[in-house]
This record gives sequence, C-alpha cells and structure tokens, in this order.
Amino acid sequence: MKKLTLALLAAAVLFAAPSWAKEGSDQYVFGAETWLAGAAPPPGQFYVNYFGGYAGKLKDGSGDNALLAGSTPTANATFNVFRLLEMTHLRLLGAQYGMHAVVPLVYQSVNMNGAAGITGVGDIFLDPFIMAWHRPQWHAAASVNFIVPTGAYNASDPRVSIGAHYYSFDPLVAVSYLPKSHWEGSAILMYNVKTTNPATNYHSGQEFHTDYAVGKHLGRWMLGTTGYALKQTTNDTVNGQIAPAAPGLWTAGREGQVLAIGPSAAWSNRRHMTFISQWQHETLVRNRFGGDKFWFKAIIPVDGLFSRHSE
Repeated sequence: MKKLTLALLAAAVLFAAPSWAKEGSDQYVFGAETWLAGAAPPPGQFYVNYFGGYAGKLKDGSGDNALLAGSTPTANATFNVFRLLEMTHLRLLGAQYGMHAVVPLVYQSVNMNGAAGITGVGDIFLDPFIMAWHRPQWHAAASVNFIVPTGAYNASDPRVSIGAHYYSFDPLVAVSYLPKSHWEGSAILMYNVKTTNPATNYHSGQEFHTDYAVGKHLGRWMLGTTGYALKQTTNDTVNGQIAPAAPGLWTAGREGQVLAIGPSAAWSNRRHMTFISQWQHETLVRNRFGGDKFWFKAIIPVDGLFSRHSE
C-alpha cells in the first residue's frame, strides 16, 4: 500500500503551466481569461503574453496541509505563456470565426522528499474553431481547446515533469456583460475531459471550471475582482478502479476543488491593446495544491502576422 501511495503522489504533482492537480496536471492556466473573457477582439492578429508565478502547498481532502514523511509537499513555478490569436472576417451562423495556439514555457520546483526543478515547454493548446457573437451590451464566444501532451514527462520523478502525458479536451462558453453603467461581469465556463495516461493507466476525473471578473470601467482603466473556481465531477481511477485514499494526503477518488479570488487592475486603448495585472488567492482547496498566483497579461495587436493585410 505504501508503494502505491508513493506512486500516486508522484502522479499527483506533475505540472503544466502553471497549476497542479491530481494525476497529471491542470493543463489550463486557471484564472487566465477574466476581463472581457467573452468579448473577442475585432478581425486581426493578436499576440497574448501571460507572465506570472505560483506558490502552493498540497492540501488533503479536509483542506488541511497534507503530510508526507512528516512534511508538506510544496510547489513553486514561474511561467510565461505565449498565445497567438487570429480573428477573421469570416462569419458562420452569425458569429465571427477565429483560431489560436498556446505554448507555455515553465520553470517549476517541487519539494517532495527533496527538491528538484526543471525548465521547459509544457503541454500545447490548439483551437482551430472559435466562434464569437457581439451585441451592444452582451458578448459571447464558444470553442473547444485541444490539449496535446508535448511537455517533458518522467513517470518515476514528477518533480522533473512539466507535461501531463495525456490528451484532454476543454469545450467552453464565455460571456461578457458590459452595460451602459460601465460595470462589467465576465465568465468563461469550461468542462475538461481527459484521456488515460498510458504510462500509469491512471485516468484523471472530469472537471467543471470557470474564470471570472467583476468590476468597473473608469475611462481606459478596469478595476475589480478576478478569480476562478474548479470542481471535479468524476473520480480518478487506476486500472478502471477508483483511486484509493491515502490518509493524510487525499480522499478516495481525489475529487479536487478550489475557489480563487483577488484584486485586479487593467488598462486598454482603442486599438485593443490591453494590460492586466492580478493576484488570485486560492481557498476552499481540497485534494490538490493551494496557494497564491500572481499575473501580468498583455494583449498586443500584431498586423500582418498571419496574413498579408488586416482591415
């Protein structure tokens, strides 16, 4: 039983840009899409850069610090995520059509019976089919992210793994409400489905997760609160059986959850160049790492990146 517990813990702290969860990783960067989440930009090409850091401790099924050999496993990371986005002039079902690709570069350090670190490319996102609708006060978008296990993976030492070693799919709907009062409410709703890790026969459970922003527009500034939430909806399994509990570490099935909230400030100009800073503190954490995340996000229009002209 001790050998199985250690093997499952090894699986538990695999990392991919920049959050930890269960077996494998949280491939999506929770809290990435907050302000104007449902308001896709006009036709053109855009470079989006996400830079930040994370520090957290492993929490058990009761929300207390987990213990392994008398100490709590910790994880720290610095990340820079590169995103290329194109929104086209093509209209489908009344929606604007677009596409994007996301490449994370990560440095992580995990302390689990000894510390080790690694720097490299994490798991890459591809989304060839983004649909966006616009109304005077409402904006919405829908798409499916396809996440490819491109990050380095070591089944025997998760401290030097930054990839999940499985594929996953993240269908999503995003909405932004921008009334004349200059308040904003935005949210992106996602449901993540993973394939089985072929190296371990471990199948991580499905998860509902959301990013959000609530705040006020003051001229070119946006001030308010941003964050994210996650709730795992199905059990983790090993060889088709519910992943067993590990006393002091996690409960059977490892159904994780987290709620994050914190202050944010953003600035945007008429060319849709936007800069966002935010701090997000994780609370109500169960069966996963919990801590604090700091962000700086830049959205920059790039004329001619994908085509010979932009209108």
